[in-house]
Amino acid sequence: MRRHVHVLRVLAWLIMGFSLAFLVPAAWTLVDARYRQAEIWLLAGAGTAACGALLWAATRRFRRELSVKDGFLLVNLVWTVLPGFAAAPLLLTVPGISVTDAYFEAMSGLTATGATALAGLDLLDPAVNMWRCFLQLIGGLGIMLLAVAVLPFLGLGGMQLFKAEMPGPMKDTRLTPRIAETARGLWGVYFVLSLACMLAYRWGGMSWDDAFMHMCTTVGLGGLSSHDQSFGYWNSPALEWLAVLFMALSGISFARYFMVWRTRSVRPLWRDAEVRAYVVVLLVSVAAVWLLLLREGKHVDAGHALRDAAFQVVSVATTTGYATTDYLLWPTIGPVLMLLLGAIVSCAGSTGGGIKMVRVLILAKVTLHELVQLIHPRVVNPVTLGGQTVPARVIGAVIAYMLVYGAVLVGLSLLMLASGLDVVTAVSAIIACLNNIGPGMGKVGPAGNYAVLTDFQIWLCSLAMMLGRLELLSVLVLFTPQFWRR
Repeated sequence: MRRHVHVLRVLAWLIMGFSLAFLVPAAWTLVDARYRQAEIWLLAGAGTAACGALLWAATRRFRRELSVKDGFLLVNLVWTVLPGFAAAPLLLTVPGISVTDAYFEAMSGLTATGATALAGLDLLDPAVNMWRCFLQLIGGLGIMLLAVAVLPFLGLGGMQLFKAEMPGPMKDTRLTPRIAETARGLWGVYFVLSLACMLAYRWGGMSWDDAFMHMCTTVGLGGLSSHDQSFGYWNSPALEWLAVLFMALSGISFARYFMVWRTRSVRPLWRDAEVRAYVVVLLVSVAAVWLLLLREGKHVDAGHALRDAAFQVVSVATTTGYATTDYLLWPTIGPVLMLLLGAIVSCAGSTGGGIKMVRVLILAKVTLHELVQLIHPRVVNPVTLGGQTVPARVIGAVIAYMLVYGAVLVGLSLLMLASGLDVVTAVSAIIACLNNIGPGMGKVGPAGNYAVLTDFQIWLCSLAMMLGRLELLSVLVLFTPQFWRR
């Protein structure tokens, strides 16, 4: 472990950088002249900065370039430690919250999951709601991706972190010659889309406060809200259609938007096989749920049915998790379909969670390849995606990921069942957390929350959120003997 001490030095810088985030809720309370509340947020920020400074002082003499192993270790440390710092002010500002629930809430924010164990959101301190939502803006594209843009100024390379943090199987593809330039470009796209979303929500009728908070959780595809009714609070067709638009846009790889900007052409967007599949699956799914609602007579008119179908399908499929109605009251096939969509639809390089559409496409191509080989054993039939041959290494990584995904899903679900939960709640809670969706089914559906779970179950869900955010293999690699060998 001693040879990894220099990783703690970088972690110290990241902790100190994260302390600046506490200035946002502090400023929020100062504007309202709530000075006592502002002190809590300022002290939390100062305490976080002090911890980072102490860690830096203890490790400042350890300096060397990060290796691939170091990148994985650092990413895991960040996503384990920062939720602890983010949870601290919640313990001081939310009445009756436990350490378990506070850490769960912070993990849900930073992983852009949107699961919550809090009720009475409309009565919470506005700064608490703002903090929960702001964490999703930070976590949406990845704290470590921001670090990739900053690390060069610290004399450290960032490619190792980019490979560990960036979602999706094709992580070696650089958009620019310098990885830091890539990171800054992606954050630039993220900022522009976020600003457009906030202004659109304000135009649609939200207050500036709500527009900012829901911009954070829309572009971050997190789905936390400042209201118990989530988006149903406004009952506004205009706001719901705006949310559908920005959720759908945020589910596409930000790398594609970056290439659109660089080439001044939309060709990189539509020529991408993953984007085309993403759009088609969303449209077909919305149409299917819309027809289901019309058949069951759940809505008085087709327009309202289309609005509900589009909002809920896009919300769950992109792993956002907003709700305007209790869709568990719909025919069972509807919520089950949406939960499955949340596991596969989002594009790699977006702020969404789940398996990612590109992996599903590669698995489908591999399956077709094997079927053709059965009929024509000697035919040369390489696996291709978007006109390019998929390397065997990528195919192997996708298959390994899917095997691990299935094993983790089953293992955590069994632990939830062993703890006393019913099947629907246990399995859907793990699916929702592992894919960073948020609401599940049963007791953790859109009309309820995770407060009904025990501490043990909450910790399992927190683990599932982190595993899903870091795409499983980036976490599990730490438990292999080879990782710790020289």
